[in-house]
Amino acid sequence: MTKHILVIDNEQYIQEITQICLRTTAGWQVSTASSGREGIAKADADRPDAILLDVMMPDMDGPTTFQQLQANPATCQIPVILLTAKVQAADRQRYDELGVQGAIAKPFDPLQLASQVAETLGWSL
Repeated sequence: MTKHILVIDNEQYIQEITQICLRTTAGWQVSTASSGREGIAKADADRPDAILLDVMMPDMDGPTTFQQLQANPATCQIPVILLTAKVQAADRQRYDELGVQGAIAKPFDPLQLASQVAETLGWSL
């Protein structure tokens, strides 16, 4: 079965790069959202297999978006991986405390993204 990944990022080029990379290298279905609110609505409607979530977004940041996903019984089981430029030890500890599956550093290697996601979630490619 083809995996479905939802990418929530306010930067259009990040959406495009992740979409192209994950489709091309892993054959996954990828949908995108440009804000936390849009991402929550899409996650609730589409029930993706995983979410890649930007940490720093206007209006509603990644941690707030994640907390709202966790509060919804329909989306609380969807694994979330953060996409972030903030990957210092203190940041990673905060992400672990939030309960996300992991964090992938920006900028990321487009050719390695699918394998990083698969490794974080225990999926085979």
